[in-house]
Amino acid sequence: MVRVKRAKPRLLVLAPDILFRSFFDSGRRRRLTRSFAWTVLADRSTPRLRPALAIAEALVTTWDSPRFDGGLLRDAPRLRAIGHCGGEVKGRFAPELLERLTVTHAPAPMAGPVAELAVTLLLHAARNVDAYRRALGRPSNAIYRRLHREGAGPETVRGRAVGLLGFGQVGRAVAELMRPFGARLLVHDPHVTAAAIRRLGGTPSSWRELLAAPYLILAAALTDKTRRLLDARALARLPDGATVINVARGGIVDLPALTREVRAGRLGCALDVTDPDEPLPIRHPLRRAPGAVLTPHVGAAHREVRAAMADTVLDDLERFFRGKPVRNRVTVAMLGRMT
Repeated sequence: MVRVKRAKPRLLVLAPDILFRSFFDSGRRRRLTRSFAWTVLADRSTPRLRPALAIAEALVTTWDSPRFDGGLLRDAPRLRAIGHCGGEVKGRFAPELLERLTVTHAPAPMAGPVAELAVTLLLHAARNVDAYRRALGRPSNAIYRRLHREGAGPETVRGRAVGLLGFGQVGRAVAELMRPFGARLLVHDPHVTAAAIRRLGGTPSSWRELLAAPYLILAAALTDKTRRLLDARALARLPDGATVINVARGGIVDLPALTREVRAGRLGCALDVTDPDEPLPIRHPLRRAPGAVLTPHVGAAHREVRAAMADTVLDDLERFFRGKPVRNRVTVAMLGRMT
């Protein structure tokens, strides 16, 4: 019996070269070569993109790739699968593409590092690190004398309430990391059962109950229901001295309202994401405000995370073209709970 060697599927990677290489190192490029006839295209202009799409059977996309509507099916008649190196797909691919193609994504590698940053920012706020850093930056040792005489306040999460909005992959990773610290973790996520929350040490809670906590971690997707959920009215319910920690999506927070509360000294914040502006404008008051800690969307920016995301995408695309079920498919039914 003569075996006919099948041609490798044609795969098009839509990413600038530097970004592509931050996901696919030399070993992963060799893996691409073993499984696919692949090309990287950084030029989004129509004269270059359309001929490349016309012969592609699979795409690999990143956050710098074009956003596609239903016209992709016309421009890429041979296309069967898309692997997205990221978690966000809702605004990148029209719903009809999810119905007619196999679209996968790679959110899992990001969850642990993002949760780690959330807990880092929480402990930084709870232990009052930024205030002590500022105090020791002044030409004075008064802070030593005050602490010697009076002691510090309740600068710990042990025994204190910590609110957590969202109990998806990031929220659950936060709960796992929080276990040793002895906090009372109040969790609100209408899409997760109370039993699942309790299994990871959380207490199922209402949104109103979260707003009574001195620390509030935002780890939810940005949906129609969560957009600007933390608005001026909700912020006003937070207790004096509370800290808002956002490692999710900037659009969950009314940034001008939060900025007013922080500048007034009533609330603190620790933000890895901002909306509507990211990067945050150079002269934005939160960049210098006492009580505000900002990081440049670094939660899952590590090269190791990108490599793991590339592996996840490659695993699924290889499985697809071998006729096996993929593990991280995105369906239309999932969109309502996704960013």
